[in-house]
Amino acid sequence: MINFLKIILISFLCSCGVYSFSGASISPGVKTVSVKNFLNNSISIQPKLNTLITEELKEKLLSETNLEMLSSNGDLQFEGEIIGYSTKPIAIQANETAAQNRLTITVNVKFVNLIDESNNFSKSFSHFVDFDSSLNLSDIEDELNNQIIDVLCENIFNNALANW
Repeated sequence: MINFLKIILISFLCSCGVYSFSGASISPGVKTVSVKNFLNNSISIQPKLNTLITEELKEKLLSETNLEMLSSNGDLQFEGEIIGYSTKPIAIQANETAAQNRLTITVNVKFVNLIDESNNFSKSFSHFVDFDSSLNLSDIEDELNNQIIDVLCENIFNNALANW
């Protein structure tokens, strides 16, 4: 009886595609992934930002899936560009100064799934972090960029691979 239940459970899991604990749902035929280097096409170019986003997305894919990373032509293909990098004042006070500023990063991402083309997309992802206006942006910029990049890559990953 126990062996019968094991067979049923294994059959059920195998018939539904490949799942991981990250929530990713990857078709059984998908074995490889590639991520092209993101381009930096923002008006305000931030050096290294494109490399940081590219590498974080690669790391997320490697750590949360069992896919092999290729330099190009993967079964799953990601490419993108940074189209926005800006800061603006928010929470204006009575003396017309900002209590906080907002750093926003926006990227366009193209995702191609060669195995299941119905999952392909091209869309924008944006995220921001607010910070106290008394702080100098250059002192905290790397930390804020990392916070934003983490969320952007999580959203890109989920949009491409979390089909629930």
